[in-house]
Amino acid sequence: MKYKDYYETLGVKRDATDAEIKSAYRKLARKYHPDVNKSKEAEDKFKDINEAYEVLGDKQKRSRYDSLGSNWQGGADYTPPPGFENFNFGGGQGFQQFNFNGQEMGGFSDFFSSLFGDMMGGASAHQRSGNFGGFDFGDLGSQGYASSGAARRSTKTQSKPQDLDITKTLNVTARDLYSSEPILVKFNDMHKCTQCSGGGYCSACGGTGIINENKSIKVKLPKEVKEGQKVRLKGEGKVDAYGQKGDLYLVITPKDSEYEINGSDLTKDIEITPPEAVLGCQKDITTLHGKIGIKIPPMTSTGKMLRLKELGLPKKSGGYGNLGVRIKIVLPDKLTQKEIDLYKQLKKEG
Repeated sequence: MKYKDYYETLGVKRDATDAEIKSAYRKLARKYHPDVNKSKEAEDKFKDINEAYEVLGDKQKRSRYDSLGSNWQGGADYTPPPGFENFNFGGGQGFQQFNFNGQEMGGFSDFFSSLFGDMMGGASAHQRSGNFGGFDFGDLGSQGYASSGAARRSTKTQSKPQDLDITKTLNVTARDLYSSEPILVKFNDMHKCTQCSGGGYCSACGGTGIINENKSIKVKLPKEVKEGQKVRLKGEGKVDAYGQKGDLYLVITPKDSEYEINGSDLTKDIEITPPEAVLGCQKDITTLHGKIGIKIPPMTSTGKMLRLKELGLPKKSGGYGNLGVRIKIVLPDKLTQKEIDLYKQLKKEG
């Protein structure tokens, strides 16, 4: 049977990180999802993508796959990696092939079935007890898919798989960080269906093998948050077939059209005209704490910073950071002829 290059299928390098593999998979899954792409080849492409991620998205399966190298020519030429010598990879006598629900396997290629069929369950009645030649499916931890109840209980006692965690970027404004109330976060997540392996009828995913889920959750933001900081929401990640829940990690990215955010300190620009810059003026500005009046001193240049104490964001230790007001000199949209003549006179005298 033909060797399938799963790295090429997902368009990643062989040394790609888990995050890079997951990102590549999500992009391709969105592109070729049957609900989005109606082309004839999309369905096959979608199955190939899911098959590749089924392997590369799982550390144990990826390690097993990587042991094949690039010289795989067929089932007869394959030498199992250490620890797998007693397995029947080809579904020989006494073996049947099953998917995760105990149905006959049809959603994966022969290559996948040959390489991972033993891990996905299926054998004679004696072997379905969960032991293959001294190898207990419980040893596979959360990645084992045995059909016996004992194996499921063994799997359920394992530690939570990291692939149940979700990481999302959260753009926050200065007002979000200033408020003492939790903010509403909405996000979308695509993940494998835990009820089926795709390719047939499923009330959860419609047979696609992928769940597209929209979530809304309220989040209390920490004080003095920094760009790139992660906020962990326990139990708000994915849920597997055994009821184990992952965590949701929100990566904070300050994004505000009015303020520059630096911890508890803020900076904003205010505009003044050339006459105001030369002569000085009084300006009313809006802050998170309300409207205030500030005095612009005479002969103020563009870029000058005025510091307003305690008008920034809340501090962990109590109180507030500072607000920096940065001066920006701008010309009026329109000038009268008289104003132009005055500027000409100033130029001559300068």
